[in-house]
Amino acid sequence: MFQTLDKNIERWALLIFYLMLVVTMTIEVIRREVFAYSSIWGEEVVRYCFIYLCWIGAAAAIRERAHIRIDVIMNYLPARGKAWIYILGDLVTLVIAVLALWLSLETVEVSWKFGSVSHGLRVSMVWFLLAVPIGFSLMIFRLLQSLSRDLRDLRAGSPVYEGERLFE
Repeated sequence: MFQTLDKNIERWALLIFYLMLVVTMTIEVIRREVFAYSSIWGEEVVRYCFIYLCWIGAAAAIRERAHIRIDVIMNYLPARGKAWIYILGDLVTLVIAVLALWLSLETVEVSWKFGSVSHGLRVSMVWFLLAVPIGFSLMIFRLLQSLSRDLRDLRAGSPVYEGERLFE
């Protein structure tokens, strides 16, 4: 069960937010074009679904090593050199993600303290601002998994996981 959850949690979350985004946007387009009426809440739902999609997608991309990168040098390195480059990249990203998580929690704390709400939905902004810390937390979790996998591959002498190539 945990392996299935580990493999698919981002996909399921992305699917849910994407469906919410598409359904809400479709309803709003029909309302605007057919009934000449639109709502404030529809725009907000779409906006915040898109924000969650971006942050959860960033964590999914770390898991699959799918972030955009320039890998010309990687083609000329031996397997151990590639592993060390990936480990260094993951460590730098981990430091930035931990710092960003800490800073994003401050924003959520301020919103919680002052009780700010969204304009259309009248829902606490904390729920929407949590997208950033949730995204960075998932990224940190996936980075730790990636580091563990790379160190295991380095010790075993096997090639490091490079992810899928977009262009060949």
